[in-house]
Amino acid sequence: MVQGMPLDDAHFMRQALVQAHAAAARGEVPVGAVVVYQGRVIAQGCNAPIATHDPSAHAEMVALRAAAQVLGNYRLEGCELFVTLEPCAMCSGALLHARFKRVVFGASDPKTGAAGSVVNLFAHPRLNHQTTVEGGVLAHECGEVLAGFFQQRRAAQRLRAHPLRDDALRTPEARFAQLPNTPWPPQYVSDLPSLQGLRLHYLDVKPSPPPADGCTQEESITWLCLHGSPAWSHLYRQMIPVWTAAGGRVVAPDLIGFGKSDKPKKPNTHRWAWHRQVLLELVERLDLCNVVLVVYDGSGWLGLTLPLAARQRYRGLLALNAPTNAENDPAYTAPFPDAGHRAALRAFAQSAPKPIASEAQDDAALWQATVAYWQQPPGPCLAGTDVQDPALRELLRQMNTMNTVHAAGVLDFSAHTAGLACAFFMGGAAAAGALGGAQRPG
Repeated sequence: MVQGMPLDDAHFMRQALVQAHAAAARGEVPVGAVVVYQGRVIAQGCNAPIATHDPSAHAEMVALRAAAQVLGNYRLEGCELFVTLEPCAMCSGALLHARFKRVVFGASDPKTGAAGSVVNLFAHPRLNHQTTVEGGVLAHECGEVLAGFFQQRRAAQRLRAHPLRDDALRTPEARFAQLPNTPWPPQYVSDLPSLQGLRLHYLDVKPSPPPADGCTQEESITWLCLHGSPAWSHLYRQMIPVWTAAGGRVVAPDLIGFGKSDKPKKPNTHRWAWHRQVLLELVERLDLCNVVLVVYDGSGWLGLTLPLAARQRYRGLLALNAPTNAENDPAYTAPFPDAGHRAALRAFAQSAPKPIASEAQDDAALWQATVAYWQQPPGPCLAGTDVQDPALRELLRQMNTMNTVHAAGVLDFSAHTAGLACAFFMGGAAAAGALGGAQRPG
């Protein structure tokens, strides 16, 4: 409530809010208005341009037309209008022409508001009528109605674009609403062949400045950030700004079953070869090049095998070794509101890939090819010591090449580590000293 405002202002604005909710129930943008004359409501209106096929049927226009009929006069002198959203230029002009005594609005409209936000038609002294304007009455409540409406509309649009399969669940958007440091717009894809209609979420954050030193977009680094269980793209939230500020692109997918991606109900959906194929198709779809693979924990095996399908796309490896605090961080419980959403967690826990000791001929062949590839990697590789993923740990042990640096200590998901990685991959081997204790295997 605006400090010092008359109690009647809040009372009449609440009646306008009733009209706003009525508009929302009909699928119209939720704006409501009431006209008050001599202390009582004589007319009301809500947005109706869609239903009436009338672009002028804003809540204010509907209410003032009704008021003119009640008073039997197109001049509405002595009347006050209460509207939940700042009037546009059309409505402001009509209110001035009708000679309203006072206009009171709730939420401001920074895009089309004509009572002070974009322009202030009521403030022109040369007009032959002056209408008093007051804004901000129950502004929060009025703004919440609008915000909730558009949030639901966007969710409905996403659902129509990516319908939910009967054998999958989708975490409600409200579960992610309060998470910190996630300003990047979500990206979705459901038409990759292996997805078969499942919706996969990913972040695709472009460089904030142009690539430095004359470097073209094709030459700048693309950081492909993969996660293990129970993490998701949120894991990299502190690193993304550092990499994009340095001219890089960051792509961070949520594996199916995790984060904001769809969650098949049956654990047996989560076969490692299938997850790998989905990632390969995503890399092709986004046409990623000059890729530094960023892997951690359970993502190590999946990530390490990706270059075998398109060697020309990759330039290096960053293997992180910091433990996550998943049990105590609400960001990692948010995607899984109940047991039905946790099928992937159960599957990953029961069937972690063991390519080193695998008896499956296909797994063994893939592992051997992966080891051979990374023994002669496409570019610099930076790895933390004591990584937890057994496949990744074994591979790093065998990567005794001049291009591999094992960093002493922890390579975590912080902005500091992101900066070290920038120095290493953009400066090459000469930057190894910046890692403080980094060493090559002997």
